[in-house]
Amino acid sequence: MNRLFHLAGCLAAALALVSCGSGAGDDEVNVAFIGSTTELFEPGFRLAAAGQHIRSATAEGLVSLNQSGEVVPALAERWIVTEDGLSYIFRLRNTNWADGTPLTSNSVRDALRRNIREVRGTSLGLDLVKISEIRAMTGRVVEIRLDGPMPEFLQLLAQPELGLRRNRQGTGPMTLTRERDIAVLAPLPPELRGLPIDEEWESTVRTVRVQALPAEQAVAAFDNRAVDAVFNGTLASLPLADTGALSRGTVRLDAALGMLGLQVVSERGLLATAAGREAIALAIDRQSLLQPFNIGGWIPTNRVVAPGLPGDPKIIGERWEGLSLEQRQAEAARRVSAAIGSQPSARNLKIALPPGPGSDLLFRELSDDLAAVGLVLERASNSASADLVLVDRLARYADARWFLNQFHCSLDRGLCSPEADEAVRRAVQAPDQSQTAALMAEAEARMTAANVYIPIGAPIRWSLVRGGVDGFSENNWGLHPLFPLALRPT
Repeated sequence: MNRLFHLAGCLAAALALVSCGSGAGDDEVNVAFIGSTTELFEPGFRLAAAGQHIRSATAEGLVSLNQSGEVVPALAERWIVTEDGLSYIFRLRNTNWADGTPLTSNSVRDALRRNIREVRGTSLGLDLVKISEIRAMTGRVVEIRLDGPMPEFLQLLAQPELGLRRNRQGTGPMTLTRERDIAVLAPLPPELRGLPIDEEWESTVRTVRVQALPAEQAVAAFDNRAVDAVFNGTLASLPLADTGALSRGTVRLDAALGMLGLQVVSERGLLATAAGREAIALAIDRQSLLQPFNIGGWIPTNRVVAPGLPGDPKIIGERWEGLSLEQRQAEAARRVSAAIGSQPSARNLKIALPPGPGSDLLFRELSDDLAAVGLVLERASNSASADLVLVDRLARYADARWFLNQFHCSLDRGLCSPEADEAVRRAVQAPDQSQTAALMAEAEARMTAANVYIPIGAPIRWSLVRGGVDGFSENNWGLHPLFPLALRPT
């Protein structure tokens, strides 16, 4: 790669340089997601990025996210939150379900309850446990009551999996037609969405055609002008994002909130103790780990919970303050030697990484760091045979609970901390925000001490967006609604 990426400022300048380039056609915009066709048309509730975007385009929830990642009205045209933060009251739009049945508070309540049942057993299901009751009030008013205050609740409610459907059909804002492996999305007229009639509507919108491709094919399709945008780029595929001359397009990086790190999934040898697992965390040079990717502005962390979240009581800070990398690696080498003794094979650790040139670079850097403390890192063929698994995940909302829920013992993703889970459970039941914050800090401290997750920093998400494609904006959530892409440039 020969381009220095910046998470702010520089990208906007680069976009301005290519604004005069050839853009999307007048009648359609073509988008490719890095992923598989199966993910694109997933009918269930465990959705990959492509499926999340299709779901949010075809099945609005009470609220949704706009292209900037902000919560905006959807099926609920407005809402109020009670002073204690325990009740959210939504006024529904006057519209129908896709089958023509009126959208009422009873049908919305039932659809939302159904969604919540479907995501039980997932981390999203854990995020929703504060919901104590969903009530249908008058014909077009729904109330959601919480067990305790949750300032980020609307952000959570806007998740694609909570898009409301009746008989597996949503209410738009777009309709889906499948043409082989391509999802053809057509905007619904405003009057079919409970909005005022717009006589000029048809002249202001266009079709969005969406497909899912492997990373190399998606980038090649963009270079060949077969698609106007590529979404869902990750660290694994980032080296492919060098598009050459600026006139060919632009790379857009989200300043994404979430986690990038290693989950421990084996308890053999060095990994059998928290101190041994911490040796790996000590050995990693986070400051230089992603230097081969030429990413400016990326901030590493060794905290389980992203630093700087709203309401952070600042009880937990970065670990090993005052220790140099050399001192950390010396301590790690001592622990490695004490744990494995004279068993050469015990020095070998297997790591599961997704395929891609970015994973190859990351593996090389991690291998060098662990070699410095006497460990040999190998690539695992799959997660089942690994000792460590890469975690590369976008946050749903800006709260410590999302981060801690990712390692809940009930999810069976790897080693976990029952003590941290118990602290989170008590935090959910706490009556005020100060107690909640203190208990969340306790949970993070317990998770940190267990060393079942080795943090590296924030996740990387990139897109390719050709000049002339409006309706795209970088945001913290890595979600880029497809409906705004259908609006013709003005």
